[in-house]
Amino acid sequence: MSVGHRVDSDHQLARLLQIGIVLEEVVEARSYHHYQSLEEPALDSEIEALLEGAAEESAEHRERLEALIADLDAESIPFEEIEALVEAQYGGTEPDDFDDILYDQLCNEETAYKFYDDLIGALRASDVTFGIDRDHLIDVLVEIREEEAEGVEEVTKVMENRS
Repeated sequence: MSVGHRVDSDHQLARLLQIGIVLEEVVEARSYHHYQSLEEPALDSEIEALLEGAAEESAEHRERLEALIADLDAESIPFEEIEALVEAQYGGTEPDDFDDILYDQLCNEETAYKFYDDLIGALRASDVTFGIDRDHLIDVLVEIREEEAEGVEEVTKVMENRS
């Protein structure tokens, strides 16, 4: 499921954007899982706000990716196929596999950042004309990547404050 070195068609771009949507769904689901697992006496407002913010950001990222896909003239790939690709690449862990909510959240944020970074690199290496404005596409993906980087920094800061 590697992004690869280049993106050569609208179909491949749509597939990669759909993978981004599923990754965002994974982040949101795992944040929700952790949020639900917090017990009332152990409820920590800082972690609660972090998880809630991550879930909201993931939902917003999905909407932005869906808008990009809608602008493409490409056939959509069945959700189950994309979900299987994401599961094969990123599904090796479950939220409970991490000893700490923050480590899991950090892993999720870093994975999303890396995916968008690779996708942006592949788009910049490609000379194909897409059915969507390349500059707009890259601008949106750079914004999402930077928000993921901010998420990594935020989780890291919370972790450092607790050590």
